[in-house]
Amino acid sequence: MWCSSVALCRLQRIAVTPLNIAGCLTGNIRREMSTLPRVYVTRQIPPEGVKILCESGQVQLELWDSDDVPVPRKKLLEKVKGVDGLLCVLTEKIDAELLDAAGPNLKVLTTMSVGFDHLSLEELKKRGIRVGYTPDVLTDAVAELTVALLLATSRRLIEATHEAKSGGWDTWRTLWLCGYELANSTVGILGLGRIGVSIAERLSPFKVKKFIYTDVAPRPDLAKAINAEFVSMDELAKQSDFLAVCCALTPETKEICNKDLFSKMKNTSIFINTSRGGVVNQEDLYDALVTGQIAAAGLDVTVPEPLPTNHPLFTLKNCVILPHIASATYTTRNNMSALAANNLLLGLRGEPMIKELKL
Repeated sequence: MWCSSVALCRLQRIAVTPLNIAGCLTGNIRREMSTLPRVYVTRQIPPEGVKILCESGQVQLELWDSDDVPVPRKKLLEKVKGVDGLLCVLTEKIDAELLDAAGPNLKVLTTMSVGFDHLSLEELKKRGIRVGYTPDVLTDAVAELTVALLLATSRRLIEATHEAKSGGWDTWRTLWLCGYELANSTVGILGLGRIGVSIAERLSPFKVKKFIYTDVAPRPDLAKAINAEFVSMDELAKQSDFLAVCCALTPETKEICNKDLFSKMKNTSIFINTSRGGVVNQEDLYDALVTGQIAAAGLDVTVPEPLPTNHPLFTLKNCVILPHIASATYTTRNNMSALAANNLLLGLRGEPMIKELKL
């Protein structure tokens, strides 16, 4: 369970101050500590990760003391100078500018995320910097949220809540707030990985008739677990009553969900994206929703993040937008924090990380 803010602040002080309590340490111990690798953490991460780093005795730790406000870019460039390790989150752009500011000491970077489109992989590879990330531990949480978003969108729960609160609920009506059900439907998955399989496993009890998917190539081992059929992108669009996007953001998948895809979908289709905002052309999605080309959309990710409150998508009743919370459970965020910390420590020791990107 996430600790209280007071406890977390106390934990943060523990994370930073042991290396500066000069009155309590001998000169020799202080000198020994000053030779430990320097690590900077770009956000106030959940306590499990901080605890692992603090109790390791392997690093000099400094962290940005806020979860609500990201570290300003100028401050980040100052703080990374000379560090040996860096633990970041997906709001930090790790590019050539930052890596140049860090300098040659930086040997290990770990991100508390499964996505890595905020990392310049070519620049990291060029500098020989090892990269850890946090897949797998968030699979269940993301799958659960995807199902919740799908149901909220298809059964118009946000609209219904608003009507109940605002006085729109006056009498029972035969077709008022009707939506679309999963029973006997075809569910399509764009990008079949661990999360896609977990989504299908959770949807199966709703009496889904058929699961289909598309990917860069068939994935028979994963597909077998959910009895899913591999189809082309065109067929995915044409057949899906519900289309869940689960692919990574790459140059190949950037805005892959565009007017070409939406124009082939049924006008009763529900589009769900919990992967990355960049895989969707939001102007094309807006047009598809306004014109009735598709029935509704549920988004946990957008471009940019946060999405400006005056964005046209917010004006639509048939578009449900969440603030990128798919992995937001206490258990998952602590597990992500712990995995990121362990990746960092293992990398600094020159050992294999638990989860490492192969550059």
